[in-house]
Amino acid sequence: MIRSSECDVRPFIKWAGGKSQLLNQLYAFLPERLFTEDFNYIEPFVGGGAMLFFMLNNFHNIKKIVINDINTELVKLYKTIKDAPTRLIEILKDMEAVYLSLPTEMARKEKFLEIREKFNQHNLDDIFNSACFVFLNKTCFNGLYRVNSKGDFNVPFGKYKNPKICNSTTIIADSEALNAADVIITNGDFSDTARYIDKTMLNFFYFDPPYRPISATSSFTAYSKSNFNDGDQKRLAEFSKYIDKEHCLWMLSNSDSSLASGNDSFFEKIYFMFHIERVTATRSINSDASKRGRLTELLIHNDYKLKI
Repeated sequence: MIRSSECDVRPFIKWAGGKSQLLNQLYAFLPERLFTEDFNYIEPFVGGGAMLFFMLNNFHNIKKIVINDINTELVKLYKTIKDAPTRLIEILKDMEAVYLSLPTEMARKEKFLEIREKFNQHNLDDIFNSACFVFLNKTCFNGLYRVNSKGDFNVPFGKYKNPKICNSTTIIADSEALNAADVIITNGDFSDTARYIDKTMLNFFYFDPPYRPISATSSFTAYSKSNFNDGDQKRLAEFSKYIDKEHCLWMLSNSDSSLASGNDSFFEKIYFMFHIERVTATRSINSDASKRGRLTELLIHNDYKLKI
């Protein structure tokens, strides 16, 4: 039985491509062994953490958790949530009070640009840097995280009337959950997570990489200075083959390239030896209206008996 999505342990930021709406479908495709054995959970592209917090809520037989992301600022935020939630809340409450007291949209935009400029100096202490990250996430356009070639955050002002910048309940709940579990937080390439495989027990990987664009305009978000291109998608496929062992089960989400062209079989080719399922998601971020709405996405996994 899945615990309610109203649980306080949930993502503390908005994140493009987040998995909150897909959790029930992902749950159905989990390996049966996760419900009967102790296991380690490894997530090399943690992003907004929807799947991470879902696993924390629903699987108390996880012995160790490893979360990783290439986005250095995001990793700092996870560590701050885990280690210094009270100080983070204090700073965010001050930011929220100042921001919401500003009388005009123009004044709020100026405050947004001021915080964005500070964040892009890349010289803040980790806690204040994390507070700026949350502030920008809650006040920028669509909660996107996008950087330019210099690594500077460049998403525009969001024009929200009453954004909830400091959700202290969620921050505290997430901090307690991260501290209650044996959680390792790393910042690097997805392939670095291989070092945490424990050959003496079951390991379950969930991969949620930056999605392959299904149109020329759909790749709106760059999470780091180096975009995740087709070469990286192929590297990930090779990594999936590398960890395809008896003690390693994995599941991977990505876009359905066939939506761009019925002849595009990119993922079918690089994952031909694995199981490819299709699930339905609602996506709203795309400059092409025809690419918004309910779309199919791919769910790929190695050979295991499904929970269903």
